Amino acid sequence: MPTECNPGLFEFPRVNARGVVASFDGGRITSDAGALLLGATDRVIGLTRRLAACFKDQRAPAFVEHSLETLLMQRITGIALGYEDLVDHDDLRHDPVLSVLAGKLEARRSDCAPLAGKSTLNRLELSRPEPSRYARISADASAIEALFVDLFLEAHTKAPAQITLDLDATDDLLHGHQEGRFFHGYYDCHCYLPLYIFCGRHLLAAKLRRSNIDAAAGAADEVARIVRQIRVRWPRVRILLRGDSGFCREPLMAWCEQNRVDDVFGLARNKRLEGEITAEMQAARAAAERTGKPARRFKDFTWSTLDSWAHPRRVIGKAEWTTGKANPRFVVTSLKKAEIDARRLYEVIYCARGEMENRIKECQLDLFADRTSAATMSANQLRLWFASMAYVLLSALRRIGLPYTQFARATCGTIRRTLLKIGALVRLSVRRVAVVMTSACPFQHEFALAHALLRRAMA
Repeated sequence: MPTECNPGLFEFPRVNARGVVASFDGGRITSDAGALLLGATDRVIGLTRRLAACFKDQRAPAFVEHSLETLLMQRITGIALGYEDLVDHDDLRHDPVLSVLAGKLEARRSDCAPLAGKSTLNRLELSRPEPSRYARISADASAIEALFVDLFLEAHTKAPAQITLDLDATDDLLHGHQEGRFFHGYYDCHCYLPLYIFCGRHLLAAKLRRSNIDAAAGAADEVARIVRQIRVRWPRVRILLRGDSGFCREPLMAWCEQNRVDDVFGLARNKRLEGEITAEMQAARAAAERTGKPARRFKDFTWSTLDSWAHPRRVIGKAEWTTGKANPRFVVTSLKKAEIDARRLYEVIYCARGEMENRIKECQLDLFADRTSAATMSANQLRLWFASMAYVLLSALRRIGLPYTQFARATCGTIRRTLLKIGALVRLSVRRVAVVMTSACPFQHEFALAHALLRRAMA
């Protein structure tokens, strides 16, 4: 009798005298079961619900299959899960776990999937400031910008005594002919020059800009908007503004002085400044040659430029001799000598701004904030905001659900790889949706703790 062949069954070499076969008949299976934690986090902070309120939806309700909140949830959660392109959503639209997060297990129409595909999401990204015949969804940019600060404020149970706002600009490499495309000499490429503002791990602003500008262009306006919003809620909080030498500009420093904001900025070195620390550099060199280790000395002095500063300011000079050569650095600050000495100001306060660069790397490398390949700047700004909201969502999960675990300071990419990318079988019945996750997951304890903390936060 001939052997019956099953064309849907794939045979592989035997293992321990047992046959190995595979088939595509497992039913509803997902590789993203950990997204349930993202859904719980979203319900705690209300991110997609509040972001949806920043848009105007003038589509005809009778023909709307996918609500605005569902579209935003799908796009932001997709980025958090590692799906950077809209084309990925032609497969994700059938994902059972994302359908659970959207509260939509089945589509209204028989010819639709529960979630949106790339074309519908593309129309969301191409929304304009005002609705038109061809763009029925419009975004309120000022409301979205304010939402970042609101989420930051609500992350604190009480007003802190002092906060530090970090500013930085970075390159967003362009490969096409997008609107606003310019060549940047420092980065040696065609790029955008987005401005980021963080407070610790909290993202407060992500502003897309052309690259044919100074790094500090528009920074004073962004800082003023954020500080104004913060002081409405926390009128007595002390604010320190921190940035590298690209932000050491008279308008920004003058604004800080006029608005009770302390500042510390890097100061580009020149021959006059280096001459001020000649004695300190000689002492550092002598110490380094004597010990065979790098040595540094500091000088605290008052300084004024020839014509760009309105008045003299306090400058800290670091005279360092390392690897057989001089390495001078300078910072300018509004902080007083009686409050903090030169060495501590430089090493503890100013150098800590380097941590912000790790946050930008999370946004760009883990969450594709540099995926600005749309034709218009408005669409690319929305893409940047969606990636930034994915960062805010993962950061909230880290803060609320993972503070007592090994992932309390993990990057977004690590959290995604360990806690979100979990394989599971999804079973639907009349009474419930059962997400049966793999028993081999090594981080079950962390998942359980995150679930318990998020449930407590929702209570």
